[in-house]
Amino acid sequence: MKNFFRFAFMTGISLLAAVPALADEAGSGGKGLYSALGAGLAIGIGALGGGLGQGKAAAAALEGIARNPAASGKIFVPMIVGLALIESLVIYCLLIAFKLA
Repeated sequence: MKNFFRFAFMTGISLLAAVPALADEAGSGGKGLYSALGAGLAIGIGALGGGLGQGKAAAAALEGIARNPAASGKIFVPMIVGLALIESLVIYCLLIAFKLA
């Protein structure tokens, strides 16, 4: 738990140190600090969720194949389709980040 608080503190300090670099300039069309933070959060949370989802899906599929090797053909194709759908959500987050920034 101590490592989590240390990580959260250092992340907060890093974000505060980066704020002047993302300051809104005159004539930027309203795209400033908040849109840049939103873009960073969109891709960050999207990649985190996608990575966790893909890891869980692959682990479950491999465990199923390990328990019943004869069912590997029936498990493999739906796993690949599921991983592709998860990855498409991460790509949508990337597109949103590009649109915001």
